[in-house]
Amino acid sequence: MRLIAPLVLGALLLAACGGEEAAPASSSPSPSPSSSSASPSPSPSALPTPSSAYGIPPGASPFSGLPGGEGKPVLAIKIDNTRAAQPHAGLQAADLVYVEEVEWDLTRLLAIYNSQLPDVIGPVRSARISDMDIIAPFGKVAFSNSGAQSKLLPVIAAANLYDVSADKAYEAFTNDPGRPSPVDHMADPRMLLAAAPDAALARDVGFVFSEEPPAGGKPVKSVTMTWPSSEVSFTWDEEAGNFIVGLNGEESRSTEGGPQRAATVVVQSAVQTDSGYGDRYGGRTPFIETVGKGVALVLRDGRMWSVTWERPSMEDGTRFLMPDGTQMPFAIGQEWIVLLDKSMKPKVT
Repeated sequence: MRLIAPLVLGALLLAACGGEEAAPASSSPSPSPSSSSASPSPSPSALPTPSSAYGIPPGASPFSGLPGGEGKPVLAIKIDNTRAAQPHAGLQAADLVYVEEVEWDLTRLLAIYNSQLPDVIGPVRSARISDMDIIAPFGKVAFSNSGAQSKLLPVIAAANLYDVSADKAYEAFTNDPGRPSPVDHMADPRMLLAAAPDAALARDVGFVFSEEPPAGGKPVKSVTMTWPSSEVSFTWDEEAGNFIVGLNGEESRSTEGGPQRAATVVVQSAVQTDSGYGDRYGGRTPFIETVGKGVALVLRDGRMWSVTWERPSMEDGTRFLMPDGTQMPFAIGQEWIVLLDKSMKPKVT
């Protein structure tokens, strides 16, 4: 088990990542949601179409393949990922979970809800500049967080989303007296969506699904991504038929009981640059370039495939392609996508 480093900064790091009170770290221009692609990308028409054997199951969420998502609105919400955030509330109900690096080599979660809504979600934390790029393909969705630094607020206001943050939809938020600040902010997802009645309905963002895995792949027991102050791992559970999620050196915990579990795990290699944002303590916020192309690992059914990813423009979803050019089908269930700095390598066993 790897301890978070440096542990002596625990309280400081929690406060440092509370972006709603963070001061701008730089006066240099920061990336906007329209400038994240480092090089020209092919037009959307150049993307390969899904294999005829795969697709989105009828009536299902296009983010997980789980039943009941078609025709329902989408909620994206930022969630803390420190040890103090455990156990997470409502995370098991998410269709899709992104892992993003933030300041001080910590990570945050961006959870996407569509097929079902829990009673409460949390702990909710503040927004970051990369969030707008990540959720752009989902349409004008409801986006919730506990706030953002003042420098970022105009970017959120200009983005194609409905802002249902704690500043806008405060009635949906409560503080859990059993949790320490700042990881005590909890939200009612139904109230959040009520504050955004025109939020976009679920639509195709590039994923395809199949109950059976494709041919090939290598057997895998676990994959671990380690930052100096954070760790995320996925361990194959043969009996359950999915991956157990580990967070910060420990098996994840949930208020519903048991750990978080992933049907499919994607480790997406992406370029990270200095966003021009940071906190008052000197922590720098990385900007994650999710438009373009690169390599990725996809894990499902106890096996791993090396694939490539393509996202031609901000409005397009991301497709994950096998060596023959066909799309890599995901297993039906909650999906986790780890956006990993291109310079880092996961540990695979």
